[in-house]
Amino acid sequence: MPGMPTEAGGAIVPFSGEAGQGAPPPPSVRHIRHGVTPPIFRVFVSWSSGNLLQVACLRQPSPEDGGGAEEVSGSVVEVNLGGGGSGRAEVEEKIDEAEMRRIEYGSLPAFALLQSRKNALAEAAAMSRVPALPEQAEWWQYVLEYSKTVGNLLGNPDSPPAFTIEDPKTILKVGEKPTSLRAAWELLEMFYVDKQLQGWLPERLVDWLADFDSLLSKKESTVYLKLSNFQKRLMKLQIVEDDPDYWNGLSAALSVGWLDIVVNMLRFHGSYQLDQMDNRETENGLVEAVAVLVSTMPRMRPDLPSGKLGQCCKTRPDFIKAWERWRGQVNKLECSAFWIQCGHQKTRDGLKNLLHIMMGNVKELTAATSHWLELFASHFLYIRPFTVGFEGMHHLAQKCIQLKPSSGTSGLTDLLIGILSENSEVVLAECTNNFGPWFVTHAMELLTADNDYADMMLHEERPNFGGISIEELHRIVYAQVLCSHSLTWQIAPTYLSSCLNQGLGLLEILLLKQPIQDNRLVLKTLEICRLYELEDVSTKIMKIAGIYHWKHGRKGAGVYWFQQAHDKVRLDRIAQQLFEHIGKSVTDDSFKQWEGLLELLGSDIGSAGGLEFLHRYRDFKRSLQQAREGRTGEAARQTVEFLIQLMRNPSTPQRFWLPLLHDAVDLLNCKPNPLLNVAETTLLLNKLQELSLAKLHPGFSSNHLPSQALNSVRLSLASNLARAILEE
Repeated sequence: MPGMPTEAGGAIVPFSGEAGQGAPPPPSVRHIRHGVTPPIFRVFVSWSSGNLLQVACLRQPSPEDGGGAEEVSGSVVEVNLGGGGSGRAEVEEKIDEAEMRRIEYGSLPAFALLQSRKNALAEAAAMSRVPALPEQAEWWQYVLEYSKTVGNLLGNPDSPPAFTIEDPKTILKVGEKPTSLRAAWELLEMFYVDKQLQGWLPERLVDWLADFDSLLSKKESTVYLKLSNFQKRLMKLQIVEDDPDYWNGLSAALSVGWLDIVVNMLRFHGSYQLDQMDNRETENGLVEAVAVLVSTMPRMRPDLPSGKLGQCCKTRPDFIKAWERWRGQVNKLECSAFWIQCGHQKTRDGLKNLLHIMMGNVKELTAATSHWLELFASHFLYIRPFTVGFEGMHHLAQKCIQLKPSSGTSGLTDLLIGILSENSEVVLAECTNNFGPWFVTHAMELLTADNDYADMMLHEERPNFGGISIEELHRIVYAQVLCSHSLTWQIAPTYLSSCLNQGLGLLEILLLKQPIQDNRLVLKTLEICRLYELEDVSTKIMKIAGIYHWKHGRKGAGVYWFQQAHDKVRLDRIAQQLFEHIGKSVTDDSFKQWEGLLELLGSDIGSAGGLEFLHRYRDFKRSLQQAREGRTGEAARQTVEFLIQLMRNPSTPQRFWLPLLHDAVDLLNCKPNPLLNVAETTLLLNKLQELSLAKLHPGFSSNHLPSQALNSVRLSLASNLARAILEE
């Protein structure tokens, strides 16, 4: 859907931003960072996959640009038209083009290394009759290494806070802001790649929620949002235990397993203050008892990160024993008589609610959580603590969705539902709709790491796709996005070369379409051709560069590229043009302007085609000048040798025979000793006779020498022949 920008504000379709009474609300405006220098000449809009819209902005080239390679003449941008509930929409607005380019360039080496390992394993399996089981058993480790490398490019939620001195009233530490790309990548790695997580997958899901709870929803409240809002009010509160938001935040944090935050918030309680006038020892003891129970909660996992609370249990039997002992302590405290002595009603009710959460009371857990995924994680912490792997996870997720229905959909939650339902088609569709071509291209390696069905689905060649697979289709789409920008097209060949059916053909088209005005860009393109063994494409590019420079007056650059391409046909044509441009006679001074061009031919004159004559003639003229100036005794003999070589060489045009001989008349008449022997003189006389016969042909080209030139040359040769015979 092409369109021309309007004059007012550069909008494609003008509209009024003010909505009158009864008028529909104004449309939402999405700003596009296309990077094209204004003015924008034409805009193309087309639908992409899912909710993505592709907008192509083109700039009309101007004569002042001079064909510079640095000027961006067009760009393709994808715009997400999804609802406001998408977590990706919030994050993608904060990932600028430079950051995305860093991710694209950083993920390239990891992708190329994984493809190299995959090809090596495939070749080893093809050469052996027995399947390469040891190599295949290590494949998931290769994919895990690849996943870790790419995941680090997307950010690290566990990065240290931005400040050095922490506020004692801080609840949430401000570190690196999480992104939806990182969250989705960790989900795929968690469920599809890392086999080491199979024994503590629920705990890993709880950790994931702790890192990315802030991305679940923009419309609904989450645990992270509750704590963030309460932290803003905390500095103004004098008695925190009287604020209901304090206890709501404690319940919410405990329900999702944020134990360090719960203990930290419990220490805000007023009973810890040293300047207390009332007797609050019992109240403080109950608060401290709950804090100790929270900090010693058993967790079945290999280790606990630094600063995280809980009792780590690495084996299932140890965890069961620790859990039963810990749950007994919780029940014992809940039945204690000290609650009667606690005079603060809100403290008593709040602490009791925390105990009920630790005891796995569904009602309290449902009330404490805001999102179904938070309730989902709380089940693994307090109701089903012995869950391992996929044991009924999808059924539990559906139950939690019924208890906590969400008004808006999120790309992360939809992706998790597809993963839990073990539906590869849904997972691929959610990745495509919500996270863009880069994510899909790289995430497909995770989907197929240990999933035979996903591997078959993605690699099956489909007639409705033109005989290519889904994997190849997404790689080609991503490569096209890279090709649309002048700073990322260089990494597109890596992805196109991995597409066996149509990738190499598209790669040739990409390389042939690169501008050849800048020699640095041409050299870069030729290096890519060398890496992928595209000799024919490299030859075509050098020929195109030679034609361009020759037509624009850069004769030396044109000859250089024709030589690199071994284009003998065009070099011969250039030689003919040079012959015409030199003038009516080869002895004209206009030949001096071509001496610099001849220097480019170098010593490898065999690749110069018809220009070989000009190169040899340049040496003849220099030697002749030295002989006339009488610099050396050998100069005259050297000049004669050059003359004989020129007359014997088949590349010397016939119409230049007489001018060459006419230039050497002074040497032919040299006395007392002749410079030419009998055989050499006879050769020149035969050439002169052949030239006389060639004049009778209608297509003969005259050289416009003086009329007596032929007679003077014939007389000089005859005199030299006589003296040579007498001397011999």
